[in-house]
Amino acid sequence: MCGIVAYLGAADAVPVMLSGLARLEYRGYDSAGVAIIQPNKAEANGTEAASKRVRRNACEHCVKVLKTAGKVSALKTMCERDGDSAGTVGIAHTRWATHGPPTDVNAHPHTSTDGGLAVVHNGIVENFGALRQQLMSKGYKMRSDTDTELIAHLISDVRSKTRMPLEEAVRLALTQVEGAFGLAVIASDEPDKLVGARKGSPLILGIGEDEYLLASDASAVIERTRRVAYLNDGELAVITRTGGYQIQTLDNVKITREIQELSLSLQEIQKGTFKHFMLKEICEQPEVLENAMRGRVKAGDSEIHFGGLMQVMPRLVSAPRIIIVACGTSWHAALLGEYLIENLARMSVEVEYASEFRYRRPLLFKDDVVIAISQSGETADTLAALNLARKHGCLCIGICNTVGSTLARSTEAGVYLHAGPEIGVASTKAFSAQIVVLIMFALKLAKERHELSDDALKEKIAALATLPDLLRRVLDQKEQVLHMARVFKYASNFLYLGRGYNFPVALEGALKLKEISYIHAEGYPAAEMKHGPIALIDEFMPVVIIAPRSDPNYLKLKSNIEEVLARGGSVIAITEEDNEDLDSRCECVIRVPRTEDFLMPLLTVLPLQLMAYYIADMRKCNVDQPRNLAKSVTVE
Repeated sequence: MCGIVAYLGAADAVPVMLSGLARLEYRGYDSAGVAIIQPNKAEANGTEAASKRVRRNACEHCVKVLKTAGKVSALKTMCERDGDSAGTVGIAHTRWATHGPPTDVNAHPHTSTDGGLAVVHNGIVENFGALRQQLMSKGYKMRSDTDTELIAHLISDVRSKTRMPLEEAVRLALTQVEGAFGLAVIASDEPDKLVGARKGSPLILGIGEDEYLLASDASAVIERTRRVAYLNDGELAVITRTGGYQIQTLDNVKITREIQELSLSLQEIQKGTFKHFMLKEICEQPEVLENAMRGRVKAGDSEIHFGGLMQVMPRLVSAPRIIIVACGTSWHAALLGEYLIENLARMSVEVEYASEFRYRRPLLFKDDVVIAISQSGETADTLAALNLARKHGCLCIGICNTVGSTLARSTEAGVYLHAGPEIGVASTKAFSAQIVVLIMFALKLAKERHELSDDALKEKIAALATLPDLLRRVLDQKEQVLHMARVFKYASNFLYLGRGYNFPVALEGALKLKEISYIHAEGYPAAEMKHGPIALIDEFMPVVIIAPRSDPNYLKLKSNIEEVLARGGSVIAITEEDNEDLDSRCECVIRVPRTEDFLMPLLTVLPLQLMAYYIADMRKCNVDQPRNLAKSVTVE
C-alpha cells in the first residue's frame, strides 16, 4: 500500500526521492516523509545542545528527518521551507495508514531512540503487540502508534549488543518480525550505506550511473534508470558508495540476480493534456485492447497465440476444474471469465475472493488449475492464495499487468495484459485488458477442446478485432454521459442491474461510482432485484440497467425496467445504437455499438466508467486518489 523510495548516489537525494514519491502516491497519500544523512553540524557548532548531539550519535554524521501528514506536495513545501535538506543518501515514504491515524508523528520515516537510524516500511508487523511489550520492557519508549517504529528499535537493540554492520543488524532484527515488509534503512554511523529488505511487499533495486535507488515500483526509478533488479521474498539488498550492491537472503546467502531493462516510458506515467489520470486511462482503452491482442489474434485467423501458456496447455486443457482467485475489480473480471470459459470452452470454473479462499481450507487437487488475476501483481491476498495452491501441487497461472511483479515470478505460466501503467487508483483500462485476455483465453480453450470449429473461431476473432474501433465510438459519446452525470450528481444511492455477461459489469459500475464519488451503489443480477433491493427503490434512487437487445434475457430486462418505474425510480439504460425500445420509458439511454454478446461487456462498461468519473469530478472529489484507498493492496 505504502510507497518507498531510497537513494544513494552523487545527486541531491531529496529532489530525487520527492519526484519518485509523487509517482508512488497512488499507493498511499495520507502522510509522507524523508530522512537524509548529513554531516553532523556539531563539529562546526560549539553549543551545548550540539555537543550533546555529537556525543549521542558518536559519529561525524547525523540523520535528519522531515515528515508531515498530508500529501507529497505538503512534504515538498516543508523541505523547501527548511532550506537545509541536502544529502546524497536518504530514504522516503508515502503512507497508507494501518497502525495509527495519519499524523505528523505517525508518518514515516521512524527513527531509533538516539535518532541515528531511520526506517521506512511497507507492510504489517503481525506480532506488533508482543514486540511492543518486549521493547517497552527493555526501556524503549514508543513515540508513535505505528508498527514501523518497532523495526527501528529492534535494529537498534540488536546493534546495542554487539558492534556489527548495519545489514547484519537488519537481518537479525527481521528474524523477530512476523508479517509482511518491504523496507529501507540508513544509519548515521555508516553514512555511505543503504539497506533494503523484502518479504511480502515489493521492492526493486534501480541501478544507475554511480547511483542506486530502492523503490516499491518501477515508476519511481524510471526517471533515473531503466536497469533494475527485483528482490524476491526473504532477500536483502546492501548498497555502498564504493562497493556497489549485493543481494543476499535473510539467511545470509549471497545471490547473483539478473539485471532487467524496463520497457516503461516516462510519458506513460504522465497525464498529458488530461485533467486526471483516470480520464486518460478510460480514453486509452481502444489502444489498450489493441496492445493486449497484438501478436495473439489476427482477423482472418482461426488461431490464438499465447506464448506464455504453450508449455502448460496440455495440462490446462485436460484439467477437470479451473479456480480463479482475485480481489476487487480483478474479481469482477474473474467472474466474467467464469461465464466466458464455461459458455465457450465448457469447462468447470469457480471464482473465489482471494482473501476468503486462503483462510477457508479449500479442497484442492493436483490436477486443478488456479488462475490468479492482479493488476499490480503484488496483491497480498492473491499472492497468499497462489502460495496455498502451489503447496497443493496445482498448476498456477498468472494474469497481471506488471512485468517482473511477484505474481509474474511466482507462477508456472501466465499472460501479461500490456495495458501500460495505470496510475488512477480506481482501475479502468486494466479491467478491460483483463476481460479481453480472458475472452482470448476462453476462445483458446474452446479451440483446443474442440468446442469451436475453425470457422466459428475465425468469426469470433474477426468480431474481437473490431473492438478497438467500437470502443472509440462509445468514447465519442462523452458529452452525453457528461450531461447525464449533471442530472444525477446529487443522488445518494444507485442500483446497477445486469444479466449474464453484463452482471459483472453491473458490479464493476457500482464499485467505480462508490470508489471515487463516495455515493453508495450496489450491483445485482437483475433477477435478484425482487429479492430485496426493490424495497429501496423510490423517486430518489437512480437504477442503471444494462439491457442490450442481444441479451438472451432482454424481455426480462424490460420487465425489470417496468418494475422500477412502477415504484417511482429513475432508469438509466445501456443498450445498442439501433434499439429505440427504451427511449420512452427511461430517463436516460446510452447506446453502444452492436456486437456479439460475449464482447458486449467491453462496450457497456465504458459509459459506467465515464459516468462515475464525471459525477466524482462534479462533486469535487479527488478522482485519482480517493479517500482511504490505495492502488496496490500489499497488506491484508
